[in-house]
Parts: sequence; structure tokens; C-alpha cells
Amino acid sequence: MQYTLILDDLNCAHCASKIESKIAQTEGYRSVSFNFATKKLRFETDRQNPKDEIQAICDSIEDGVHVLDEHEHAHRHEHHDHQSCHGDHCDCQEHEHAHEHKHAHNHGHDHEHGEGGTLKKVLLAASVVLGVAALVLHLTAAGEAAHWTVFGLSLAATLCAGYDVFLKGFKNAFKLRIEETVLITIAVIAAFCIGETVEAAMVTILFSIGEFIEDLAVGRSRRDIEKLSRIRPDTANLLENGQEREVPAESVAIGSVIVIKPHERVPLDGVVTEGSAELDVSALTGESLPQHVTKGSKVLSGSMNGDAPLTVQTTAAFGDSTATRILRLVEDAAAQKGQREKLITRFANVYTPVVVLLSVLIAAVPPLCGLGSFSEWLMRALVVLVASCPCAIVISVPLAYYSGIGAGSRIGVLIKGGRYLEALAKADAFAFDKTGTLTTGKITVSGVHAYGGYTEQDVLSLAAGCEKYSAHPIAQAIRAQSRSAATLTDYKEIAGTGTSAVYNGKTLCCGGSKLLNGTLPRELEDKNTVLLTCDGTLIGAIEISDSLRAEAPGVLRQLKELGAKRLLMLTGDAAANAAAVQRQLDGIETHAALLPQDKLQIIGDCQQGGSTVCFAGDGINDAPVLSKSDCGIAMGFGSEAAIEAADVVLSSGDLTALPKAVRLARKTINTIRANIIFALVVKAAVIVLAMCGMAQMWMSVLADTGVCVACVLYTARLLRTK
Repeated sequence: MQYTLILDDLNCAHCASKIESKIAQTEGYRSVSFNFATKKLRFETDRQNPKDEIQAICDSIEDGVHVLDEHEHAHRHEHHDHQSCHGDHCDCQEHEHAHEHKHAHNHGHDHEHGEGGTLKKVLLAASVVLGVAALVLHLTAAGEAAHWTVFGLSLAATLCAGYDVFLKGFKNAFKLRIEETVLITIAVIAAFCIGETVEAAMVTILFSIGEFIEDLAVGRSRRDIEKLSRIRPDTANLLENGQEREVPAESVAIGSVIVIKPHERVPLDGVVTEGSAELDVSALTGESLPQHVTKGSKVLSGSMNGDAPLTVQTTAAFGDSTATRILRLVEDAAAQKGQREKLITRFANVYTPVVVLLSVLIAAVPPLCGLGSFSEWLMRALVVLVASCPCAIVISVPLAYYSGIGAGSRIGVLIKGGRYLEALAKADAFAFDKTGTLTTGKITVSGVHAYGGYTEQDVLSLAAGCEKYSAHPIAQAIRAQSRSAATLTDYKEIAGTGTSAVYNGKTLCCGGSKLLNGTLPRELEDKNTVLLTCDGTLIGAIEISDSLRAEAPGVLRQLKELGAKRLLMLTGDAAANAAAVQRQLDGIETHAALLPQDKLQIIGDCQQGGSTVCFAGDGINDAPVLSKSDCGIAMGFGSEAAIEAADVVLSSGDLTALPKAVRLARKTINTIRANIIFALVVKAAVIVLAMCGMAQMWMSVLADTGVCVACVLYTARLLRTK
């Protein structure tokens, strides 16, 4: 079975990666993935109720982590929200806004809630006062009394600022787990031992302030991510026997009638039966313009109602509604980690032991070689030790991936994982299906040709009669264009050709060029036509067109500006139809009359040529090539098979989202790259300066918590992508 658990109060990204690795190495657990941004742990196991074992693994690595299922987590935070709204006089005026405030209190460790959080802030403020007093006295006074006063003030400041850090550090040291609390504890104790009491106090204060700011920054990013998922209300106003009652949305059956009040989100997909309103669908499609709906209009769950009430008959269950499907896609994306994210996890597991060993060598080898005193080199080693913590990278990289994926969902682009974000960022070839992707997919009759004494209306009427029982889109377009369908008999399907029927004792056939063995009048040769024959003689031809999407030329132009080397159109349609579309698009390679295996071959050839290929399509027959491409892109929520096979879904069904997705993906990868380079360069610089005796302990703290805060804040801007 597949499980999803919440590791609540887990705020150390390095510890999170260790927990994930240990669970993955435990026998019986498969497909283990933890997302630090959402605190969600996903895995597969045959064990019944594995929560207790997961809790034991967490306890062995990080104290204070609470393993909860999703219902327990929701209940726990509903309780916190209730207390904060009433205890803190929260002035949330609307249900929606109150819902937006969920988890707002949860921005750090357990001790930052309620009285514990207040005490921590008071002690931190007191430590700053005591530390400043110790520093001033150290710089201005001399003598034994001043020395012991400075010692007392420094010790008091150190304990006020870092008592919880030291407790955690001692616990981790006994468990032989080397992480930042152990490093800072060793550094502070060693500083006191060699008489650097003021520096020890200042380092502890700086570290605690940095941790506090880091918790705020990470907490804010998490809350921003959580806001992205609040598009699905959990309750619905069910209308039965003229009475409204609020019920869980998951209990509403298909065909039920619900009421959507003004400024409420639509809980389930449905059709409007009464009322008209403007819906805000930006949470689903990224489209800022409101959508007008009236009786008979479809409405999608996750849309926000305007000023007027609506009565809606549901057409989908809670689990199959649009908002749920979007949330499921975004949540599943957390399990698909990018290559950089996997690399950073492996890097952190090797990096910390190596740096600890380096610090030991720095402290021991130079004094033994007569290059200085032990206390001098010990101080340098401590600076290296504190500066080396990899938390800035370990936190910011997964946070950036999930922020990029979350920001994509706001603009109507659902990216199923970090590796697809990477593929989208480096894509240099884009292939498109024709019908429904580059074109609207709405087939219309654009012209009628009549022969042998028949009129255009006769041709339309007889063709509509022939196509009376066909479900093909072309047949539907012909029937829609005809004023009335002729009454015929003996309807038959001609496999691979069209349909036939009997009219006044004569056989009518309606279909493609095979009816005339491929021989067409000159005026029809370059046109997409449906032929009508009577006893084998051509009596009419109906021109069919599928109009180009208005945004297609502009989208292709933008992709070229973004560096696309190849643009391809792959279609199963006839060459003449493909050529008609190609003439309206500048610089696109066209491959027509393709079977699914032919499309696979072309995509494979592109990949072998060194290209990273994205393929966009919307049909069931596109599923194989969507899977084959480096990044498969499904248009809208049309074919379930296409959505299942795709790596990215353009929920708006609009191609304009594609270049936006490429830009967002590149911005995300550039953010990750910048964070990694910045963190490593700063840490390397401080380590080199420390080895040369030119770095103070406070610089190492800035290289740790300061860099981490900077990386998190830089990453958070992804969530504000317009």
C-alpha cells in the first residue's frame, strides 16, 4: 500500500534527508520520498500501520518530530487555528480568509508556539543585552573583577540564547550524529575553555538570531506553498427538498444539486441549473479574466464565485473533480525529485564527515609541526567547523523545486516533478500534435462543391443523411451545417473509408479520397474534403477546416527566442491538411500521415541527435509519444490517457502557458544553481580565511545561518512569479 504521513515539527533539512535515507534503507519500504516544503513523507510498504516504526526512526535521528497521518495533522492545526483566532483576537472576517490563515502560527520549532515561543523571544532579547554589556566591559575595563564580571555576563548570555541548542547538541553528540547543533556546541565550549568568552557569547547570540530568522523565512515559504493548495473547499451546500445543509464535499453524489454562495469556491465539477455569475478561474488556469457562466454552463471545482449565487448539478465525484485532480498532480510531483536534489542529498551525507575530519586535522597537525599554539589552531578549526554546515543548500534546493512547481500551478502549468522541471528548462526541441494542439480541434464546414446537377444544399442534406449515425467529429460538423438531413435507408460503415446508405434505390457513399481511388478534380487536390458519391459518381465535396489556434504563431516565435533549435509538427492527418497549417506557422518542420509508432521514431531520432525534446499533445493516441519524450505536455484536462502519460499539464488548454513554463523552469534551475554556488563560495572563503587566521567565529555563523536565510529568501521569490 502507498502511505502519506506528515512529519510535523521537523525543521532541520539535513535531519530530514537522513530520515528519508534511513527509511529507504529499512527493509520493506519502497519508493520513499520526503518533501521538506510540505513535510509530507510518501512510501510504499506491505506492513500494516507502519506509523509507529516511522516514529521510532524519526526519534532516533531528530527529537520532537510528530508522525501524523493527514487527518491527525489537519485536526491538530485546526485546534491551533481555533486557539489563535480566539486567543489572539484574529480579525478574519470571511471564511475564505480564515482558511487562508491556516498554519500561520507554524513558522518554526515547537518552542515557538504560545508561551514557549514568548519565553524564547524574551530570553533571546535578554541575551542580546547581556552580550552587549559583556562586550562593552571587555573593551573598556581591566582587572580581575572585570574579568569575572565579563565571564559571568558572557555565560549568562550564552545560556539564555542557546540553552535549547546545547541540549539538542549534547543529545545528537551521544547519538554520534554530527550536525549544526553539535558543531556550535563544540565551538562554544572550546571558546570558553581557551578564554574567548565574549566571542562564545556573541557566536551563540548570532546563531540563535539566525536560526530564528531562518525559521521565519522557511515558515513563510511553507505557508506560501500551502496557500497554493487551498483551491478545494472540503464542504458543500447540498440542496435537498428546498432545504440547504452543509455537508462534507466527498459525501456528495454525482447528480446532486448544490448551492454556490457569493465569494465561495466551487467544491465539485458541475453544470449551472440556475443563476448567472462571474467566476474567477485563475487558480486553475492562470487566466486573470473572469469567466461568465449561466444556465447550462460547466463550472469547475476550485473556481471562485463572484457576487451572485449559483445552483449547480454535480457531474463528478469529489475525488474526480478538477481541483482534486490538480492537487493530486501537484502533490505527486514531490515524489519525483530532480537530479540536483538527489545529488545534494548524497553530497550532504559525504560533505559533513569530510569537513569534521578537516577541522580535526586543522586543530591537531599545525601545532604538532610547530606552526603555532594549539589554542590558536583550535579556534581556526572551530570557525571551519561552524561554517561548514550544509543546511543552506539542503534546505534551499528542495524548497526551490517545490516553489517552482507550486508557482507553475498558479499560472495553469502542472509540473509532475523536479526532473521534468529540469527537462523543461533545458529543452531545445519542441514537437506538437496538430489537431487540438496547434489547431482548435473544432472542425467546421468551410465550403461545398456540387456536381451533376445537384445543389450545395442537396449535397449537405444527403451527406448529413449518410453521416446520421456517425460519432466522428467531421460527421458532427456536417450535420451541424446542414439545415435538414435526407431520409435514407440501409446505413453502413465502410471500414477505413466512410459511410454508405441507399437513396431512391441508389447507393450513396460519404468519405475520403478512397471513394474515387485517390483521383480528385483539380480544384479539390490541395483541400481537406469529404466526398459524396452516387453509384460511384462524384456528386459533391464538402471542405472541412480546423482553424489554427490564435496564439500558436506567437508561442512558436517565443520558443525560438528562448533558444529552441527545432520546432516540429507531428500529425496523423493528411499531408495536404498539414501543409495548410504549416503555411500559417513560420519555420516549423512538418511530418504528416504518421502512425503513433512513426511519431515515436521521430522523437527518438531527435533525442539521439542530442536534443532534449518536449512533445505537446491532447489525444489518446499521443500517450506513447508523451511518455517517450523528455518532457510530455498534455493540453488541458481532455484525454485521461494523455494526462496520465504527460509530465506537464497545461490546465488552461492554452499554448501561451508553454513559454511561461519554460521561463519558470529556467528561473527555478537558475535559482538552485545560484544558491549552490553562493553557499559553497561563501563557505569556502570563510574556511580558507579561517585556515589563514583571518576569520572570526562570527563570520562562520554568518556563513551558516546567514547564508541559509539568504538562500531561502532568494528561493521564496519563485512563489511570487507573475
